[in-house]
Amino acid sequence: MAFRLIYNVGRRHEKERVYRHMEPEYDDNEFRDRFRFTKNSLQFITDLIEPNLCRPTLRSHAIPAFTQVQLALRYFASGSPMRVIGDTMGYHISSVSRAVRDVSSALCNISQDFIQWPETQQQKNKIRDGFYDVAHFPGVVGTIDGTHVRIQAPSGDNEYAFVNRKGFHSINVQGVCDHTGKFLNVVANWPGSCHDSFIFKTSNLGRYMETRHRGYDMDGVLLGDSGYPCKRYIVTPYLRPNSESQVRYNKAHVKTRAIVERCFGWWKRRFNILHGEIRTKPEKAVKIITACAVLHNIALKLREQMEDDNQEVNDVPVIRNHVDERRQVREHITRTFFS
Repeated sequence: MAFRLIYNVGRRHEKERVYRHMEPEYDDNEFRDRFRFTKNSLQFITDLIEPNLCRPTLRSHAIPAFTQVQLALRYFASGSPMRVIGDTMGYHISSVSRAVRDVSSALCNISQDFIQWPETQQQKNKIRDGFYDVAHFPGVVGTIDGTHVRIQAPSGDNEYAFVNRKGFHSINVQGVCDHTGKFLNVVANWPGSCHDSFIFKTSNLGRYMETRHRGYDMDGVLLGDSGYPCKRYIVTPYLRPNSESQVRYNKAHVKTRAIVERCFGWWKRRFNILHGEIRTKPEKAVKIITACAVLHNIALKLREQMEDDNQEVNDVPVIRNHVDERRQVREHITRTFFS
Protein backbone atom coordinates (compact mmCIF):
# COMPACT_ATOMS: atom_id res chain seq x y z
CA MET A 1 0.00 0.00 0.00
CA ALA A 2 2.84 2.36 0.93
CA PHE A 3 4.59 1.64 -2.37
CA ARG A 4 1.41 2.26 -4.32
CA LEU A 5 0.86 5.57 -2.51
CA ILE A 6 4.40 6.76 -3.29
CA TYR A 7 3.98 5.69 -6.94
CA ASN A 8 0.68 7.55 -7.31
CA VAL A 9 2.13 10.69 -5.75
CA GLY A 10 4.99 10.54 -8.24
CA ARG A 11 2.53 10.18 -11.09
CA ARG A 12 0.60 13.24 -9.93
CA HIS A 13 3.75 15.37 -9.99
CA GLU A 14 5.13 14.08 -13.28
CA LYS A 15 5.26 16.86 -15.85
CA GLU A 16 3.33 15.94 -18.96
CA ARG A 17 5.04 16.67 -22.26
CA VAL A 18 2.78 19.04 -24.18
CA TYR A 19 3.36 20.75 -27.51
CA ARG A 20 1.68 24.12 -27.97
CA HIS A 21 0.90 24.71 -31.60
CA MET A 22 0.75 28.48 -31.57
CA GLU A 23 1.16 29.21 -35.28
CA PRO A 24 -1.98 30.34 -37.09
CA GLU A 25 -3.07 28.98 -40.43
CA TYR A 26 -1.24 30.79 -43.23
CA ASP A 27 -2.35 31.34 -46.77
CA ASP A 28 0.04 30.29 -49.53
CA ASN A 29 1.92 33.60 -49.70
CA GLU A 30 2.30 33.88 -45.93
CA PHE A 31 3.47 30.27 -45.73
CA ARG A 32 6.09 30.82 -48.43
CA ASP A 33 7.33 34.03 -46.79
CA ARG A 34 8.02 32.14 -43.57
CA PHE A 35 9.36 28.85 -44.92
CA ARG A 36 10.58 29.86 -48.42
CA PHE A 37 8.56 27.02 -49.94
CA THR A 38 4.89 26.41 -50.65
CA LYS A 39 3.02 23.78 -48.64
CA ASN A 40 3.19 21.33 -51.55
CA SER A 41 6.94 21.86 -51.92
CA LEU A 42 7.48 21.39 -48.20
CA GLN A 43 5.56 18.13 -48.40
CA PHE A 44 7.80 17.11 -51.32
CA ILE A 45 10.89 17.74 -49.17
CA THR A 46 9.35 15.84 -46.26
CA ASP A 47 8.64 12.82 -48.47
CA LEU A 48 12.29 12.79 -49.58
CA ILE A 49 13.77 12.63 -46.08
CA GLU A 50 10.96 11.29 -43.89
CA PRO A 51 12.59 7.83 -43.40
CA ASN A 52 15.54 9.58 -41.73
CA LEU A 53 13.32 11.66 -39.44
CA CYS A 54 11.01 9.01 -37.98
CA ARG A 55 12.89 7.72 -34.95
CA PRO A 56 11.53 5.30 -32.31
CA THR A 57 10.32 6.91 -29.09
CA LEU A 58 8.73 5.71 -25.86
CA ARG A 59 6.67 8.88 -25.69
CA SER A 60 3.35 9.46 -27.39
CA HIS A 61 4.22 12.93 -28.67
CA ALA A 62 6.85 12.34 -31.35
CA ILE A 63 7.12 15.39 -33.60
CA PRO A 64 5.79 14.60 -37.09
CA ALA A 65 8.31 14.68 -39.93
CA PHE A 66 6.45 17.53 -41.66
CA THR A 67 6.70 19.64 -38.52
CA GLN A 68 10.41 18.86 -38.12
CA VAL A 69 10.98 20.14 -41.65
CA GLN A 70 8.93 23.23 -40.84
CA LEU A 71 11.06 23.96 -37.77
CA ALA A 72 14.30 23.55 -39.72
CA LEU A 73 13.17 25.62 -42.70
CA ARG A 74 11.91 28.39 -40.43
CA TYR A 75 15.36 28.47 -38.83
CA PHE A 76 17.14 28.46 -42.22
CA ALA A 77 14.83 31.11 -43.68
CA SER A 78 14.73 33.58 -40.80
CA GLY A 79 18.18 33.17 -39.27
CA SER A 80 16.56 33.76 -35.87
CA PRO A 81 17.89 32.02 -32.74
CA MET A 82 16.51 28.55 -32.12
CA ARG A 83 14.86 29.71 -28.91
CA VAL A 84 12.89 32.32 -30.86
CA ILE A 85 11.85 29.70 -33.43
CA GLY A 86 10.68 27.43 -30.61
CA ASP A 87 8.76 30.18 -28.83
CA THR A 88 7.11 31.21 -32.10
CA MET A 89 6.05 27.71 -33.14
CA GLY A 90 5.35 26.28 -29.69
CA TYR A 91 8.29 23.90 -29.19
CA HIS A 92 11.17 23.71 -26.74
CA ILE A 93 14.57 24.87 -27.96
CA SER A 94 15.90 21.30 -27.64
CA SER A 95 13.22 20.09 -30.06
CA VAL A 96 14.15 22.81 -32.54
CA SER A 97 17.84 21.92 -32.22
CA ARG A 98 17.14 18.24 -32.89
CA ALA A 99 14.93 19.08 -35.87
CA VAL A 100 17.63 21.32 -37.40
CA ARG A 101 20.27 18.64 -36.78
CA ASP A 102 18.23 15.79 -38.21
CA VAL A 103 16.82 17.66 -41.22
CA SER A 104 20.28 19.01 -42.08
CA SER A 105 21.83 15.53 -41.88
CA ALA A 106 19.02 14.01 -43.94
CA LEU A 107 19.40 16.64 -46.68
CA CYS A 108 23.18 16.12 -46.72
CA ASN A 109 22.56 12.40 -47.24
CA ILE A 110 20.66 13.12 -50.47
CA SER A 111 22.94 15.93 -51.67
CA GLN A 112 24.38 13.79 -54.48
CA ASP A 113 20.87 13.42 -55.91
CA PHE A 114 20.46 17.18 -56.31
CA ILE A 115 24.00 18.60 -56.61
CA GLN A 116 25.53 16.80 -59.57
CA TRP A 117 28.34 17.51 -62.00
CA PRO A 118 27.19 17.08 -65.64
CA GLU A 119 28.43 13.71 -66.86
CA THR A 120 26.92 13.29 -70.31
CA GLN A 121 27.87 15.30 -73.38
CA GLN A 122 24.24 16.30 -73.82
CA GLN A 123 24.16 17.83 -70.33
CA LYS A 124 27.40 19.72 -70.93
CA ASN A 125 26.24 21.02 -74.31
CA LYS A 126 23.01 22.32 -72.79
CA ILE A 127 24.96 24.24 -70.15
CA ARG A 128 27.41 25.55 -72.77
CA ASP A 129 24.55 26.88 -74.87
CA GLY A 130 22.96 28.51 -71.83
CA PHE A 131 26.16 30.31 -70.87
CA TYR A 132 26.85 31.33 -74.47
CA ASP A 133 23.50 33.13 -74.60
CA VAL A 134 24.58 35.35 -71.70
CA ALA A 135 27.58 37.12 -73.28
CA HIS A 136 28.72 34.88 -76.18
CA PHE A 137 31.49 33.30 -74.09
CA PRO A 138 32.05 29.79 -75.56
CA GLY A 139 32.57 26.41 -73.93
CA VAL A 140 31.61 27.28 -70.34
CA VAL A 141 30.33 24.36 -68.25
CA GLY A 142 30.32 26.19 -64.91
CA THR A 143 31.24 29.37 -63.07
CA ILE A 144 33.18 29.02 -59.82
CA ASP A 145 33.68 31.25 -56.80
CA GLY A 146 33.92 31.20 -53.03
CA THR A 147 31.74 32.86 -50.42
CA HIS A 148 32.15 33.20 -46.67
CA VAL A 149 29.42 32.16 -44.23
CA ARG A 150 29.90 33.68 -40.80
CA ILE A 151 29.96 31.35 -37.79
CA GLN A 152 30.44 31.95 -34.09
CA ALA A 153 34.01 31.71 -32.84
CA PRO A 154 34.72 28.02 -32.18
CA SER A 155 36.51 26.86 -29.05
CA GLY A 156 39.76 24.94 -29.28
CA ASP A 157 43.30 25.38 -30.48
CA ASN A 158 42.33 25.82 -34.15
CA GLU A 159 40.04 28.81 -33.56
CA TYR A 160 42.42 31.10 -35.47
CA ALA A 161 42.05 29.00 -38.65
CA PHE A 162 38.44 30.15 -39.03
CA VAL A 163 39.34 33.86 -39.12
CA ASN A 164 39.18 35.04 -42.73
CA ARG A 165 40.95 37.96 -44.40
CA LYS A 166 38.09 40.27 -43.37
CA GLY A 167 38.65 39.47 -39.72
CA PHE A 168 35.59 37.37 -38.80
CA HIS A 169 35.11 33.63 -38.26
CA SER A 170 33.66 31.81 -41.22
CA ILE A 171 33.40 28.74 -43.42
CA ASN A 172 34.75 29.40 -46.92
CA VAL A 173 32.25 27.76 -49.28
CA GLN A 174 33.17 26.83 -52.85
CA GLY A 175 30.29 26.90 -55.30
CA VAL A 176 30.06 26.02 -58.99
CA CYS A 177 26.81 26.77 -60.78
CA ASP A 178 25.33 26.43 -64.25
CA HIS A 179 23.64 29.10 -66.36
CA THR A 180 20.38 28.82 -64.40
CA GLY A 181 22.04 29.38 -61.03
CA LYS A 182 21.81 25.73 -60.01
CA PHE A 183 24.67 24.37 -57.93
CA LEU A 184 26.77 21.76 -59.73
CA ASN A 185 29.31 21.48 -56.93
CA VAL A 186 29.48 22.71 -53.35
CA VAL A 187 32.37 22.30 -50.90
CA ALA A 188 31.74 23.61 -47.37
CA ASN A 189 34.46 21.80 -45.43
CA TRP A 190 37.15 24.45 -45.04
CA PRO A 191 37.66 27.24 -42.47
CA GLY A 192 37.66 30.88 -43.50
CA SER A 193 41.43 31.28 -43.66
CA CYS A 194 41.72 28.86 -46.60
CA HIS A 195 42.11 30.40 -50.05
CA ASP A 196 39.64 29.72 -52.85
CA SER A 197 42.33 28.22 -55.10
CA PHE A 198 43.47 25.83 -52.35
CA ILE A 199 39.90 24.62 -51.77
CA PHE A 200 39.44 23.97 -55.48
CA LYS A 201 42.79 22.20 -55.85
CA THR A 202 42.04 19.80 -52.98
CA SER A 203 38.38 19.22 -53.88
CA ASN A 204 37.07 16.18 -55.71
CA LEU A 205 36.13 18.44 -58.62
CA GLY A 206 39.62 19.93 -58.78
CA ARG A 207 41.25 16.50 -58.84
CA TYR A 208 38.72 15.31 -61.41
CA MET A 209 39.45 18.25 -63.73
CA GLU A 210 43.21 17.84 -63.30
CA THR A 211 43.27 14.12 -64.11
CA ARG A 212 40.26 13.48 -66.35
CA HIS A 213 39.69 16.70 -68.30
CA ARG A 214 39.74 15.77 -71.99
CA GLY A 215 40.23 19.26 -73.37
CA TYR A 216 38.26 22.39 -74.15
CA ASP A 217 36.29 20.88 -77.06
CA MET A 218 35.07 17.87 -75.08
CA ASP A 219 34.70 19.01 -71.46
CA GLY A 220 34.65 22.81 -71.74
CA VAL A 221 36.02 25.17 -69.10
CA LEU A 222 35.18 26.76 -65.78
CA LEU A 223 35.18 30.52 -65.39
CA GLY A 224 36.93 31.79 -62.27
CA ASP A 225 38.11 35.15 -61.02
CA SER A 226 41.76 36.09 -60.86
CA GLY A 227 42.21 34.39 -57.50
CA TYR A 228 42.27 31.06 -59.35
CA PRO A 229 45.17 29.83 -61.50
CA CYS A 230 44.59 29.98 -65.24
CA LYS A 231 44.70 26.42 -66.56
CA ARG A 232 43.44 24.38 -69.47
CA TYR A 233 40.15 23.73 -67.64
CA ILE A 234 39.68 27.00 -65.74
CA VAL A 235 40.08 30.39 -67.41
CA THR A 236 40.48 33.73 -65.66
CA PRO A 237 40.39 37.39 -66.80
CA TYR A 238 43.43 39.23 -68.14
CA LEU A 239 45.00 41.28 -65.35
CA ARG A 240 46.35 43.87 -67.79
CA PRO A 241 44.55 43.57 -71.13
CA ASN A 242 46.72 44.99 -73.92
CA SER A 243 44.44 44.60 -76.94
CA GLU A 244 40.84 45.22 -77.92
CA SER A 245 40.17 41.49 -78.13
CA GLN A 246 41.41 40.99 -74.55
CA VAL A 247 39.18 43.82 -73.37
CA ARG A 248 36.17 42.21 -75.07
CA TYR A 249 37.17 38.86 -73.58
CA ASN A 250 37.27 40.37 -70.07
CA LYS A 251 33.86 42.01 -70.48
CA ALA A 252 32.26 38.74 -71.60
CA HIS A 253 34.09 36.85 -68.85
CA VAL A 254 32.88 39.16 -66.07
CA LYS A 255 29.29 39.21 -67.35
CA THR A 256 29.17 35.41 -67.63
CA ARG A 257 30.90 34.71 -64.34
CA ALA A 258 28.52 37.09 -62.57
CA ILE A 259 25.97 34.27 -62.57
CA VAL A 260 27.74 32.51 -59.70
CA GLU A 261 27.74 35.73 -57.67
CA ARG A 262 24.03 36.21 -58.30
CA CYS A 263 23.55 32.55 -57.36
CA PHE A 264 25.20 33.19 -53.98
CA GLY A 265 22.98 36.27 -53.59
CA TRP A 266 19.79 34.30 -54.30
CA TRP A 267 20.94 31.54 -51.97
CA LYS A 268 21.65 33.85 -49.03
CA ARG A 269 18.50 35.90 -49.57
CA ARG A 270 16.38 32.76 -49.49
CA PHE A 271 18.10 31.40 -46.37
CA ASN A 272 18.97 34.28 -44.05
CA ILE A 273 20.89 31.98 -41.73
CA LEU A 274 23.68 32.24 -44.32
CA HIS A 275 23.60 36.05 -44.13
CA GLY A 276 23.93 36.29 -40.38
CA GLU A 277 25.95 34.15 -38.01
CA ILE A 278 25.45 30.41 -37.59
CA ARG A 279 25.72 29.95 -33.85
CA THR A 280 26.69 26.29 -33.77
CA LYS A 281 29.88 24.27 -33.79
CA PRO A 282 31.66 24.25 -37.20
CA GLU A 283 30.75 20.60 -37.83
CA LYS A 284 27.06 21.39 -37.52
CA ALA A 285 27.40 24.65 -39.48
CA VAL A 286 28.90 22.72 -42.40
CA LYS A 287 25.82 20.49 -42.55
CA ILE A 288 23.47 23.47 -42.36
CA ILE A 289 25.29 25.15 -45.27
CA THR A 290 25.20 21.99 -47.40
CA ALA A 291 21.53 21.43 -46.55
CA CYS A 292 20.70 24.97 -47.71
CA ALA A 293 22.54 24.28 -50.99
CA VAL A 294 20.42 21.17 -51.54
CA LEU A 295 17.27 23.17 -50.76
CA HIS A 296 18.37 25.86 -53.24
CA ASN A 297 18.50 23.28 -56.04
CA ILE A 298 15.20 21.76 -54.94
CA ALA A 299 13.65 25.25 -55.08
CA LEU A 300 14.84 25.62 -58.68
CA LYS A 301 13.54 22.16 -59.55
CA LEU A 302 10.11 23.00 -58.11
CA ARG A 303 10.16 26.45 -59.74
CA GLU A 304 9.83 28.27 -56.44
CA GLN A 305 9.88 32.04 -56.74
CA MET A 306 13.41 33.45 -56.58
CA GLU A 307 14.21 36.83 -55.07
CA ASP A 308 16.07 39.01 -57.58
CA ASP A 309 19.54 40.16 -56.65
CA ASN A 310 20.69 43.35 -58.34
CA GLN A 311 24.13 43.50 -56.75
CA GLU A 312 26.90 45.01 -58.83
CA VAL A 313 29.68 42.68 -59.87
CA ASN A 314 33.25 43.84 -59.73
CA ASP A 315 36.24 41.72 -60.61
CA VAL A 316 39.15 42.74 -58.40
CA PRO A 317 42.30 41.31 -59.90
CA VAL A 318 44.84 39.58 -57.72
CA ILE A 319 48.26 39.61 -59.37
CA ARG A 320 49.75 36.13 -59.56
CA ASN A 321 52.38 34.51 -61.70
CA HIS A 322 51.31 31.39 -63.58
CA VAL A 323 53.01 29.26 -66.17
CA ASP A 324 52.27 30.67 -69.64
CA GLU A 325 51.49 27.29 -71.17
CA ARG A 326 48.50 26.99 -68.88
CA ARG A 327 46.98 30.06 -70.56
CA GLN A 328 46.79 28.51 -74.01
CA VAL A 329 43.07 27.80 -73.75
CA ARG A 330 42.39 31.40 -72.77
CA GLU A 331 44.50 32.68 -75.65
CA HIS A 332 42.67 30.36 -78.05
CA ILE A 333 39.26 31.62 -76.88
CA THR A 334 40.39 35.26 -77.13
CA ARG A 335 41.79 34.91 -80.65
CA THR A 336 38.95 32.79 -82.01
CA PHE A 337 35.88 34.49 -80.49
CA PHE A 338 36.84 38.03 -79.47
CA SER A 339 39.22 39.28 -82.18
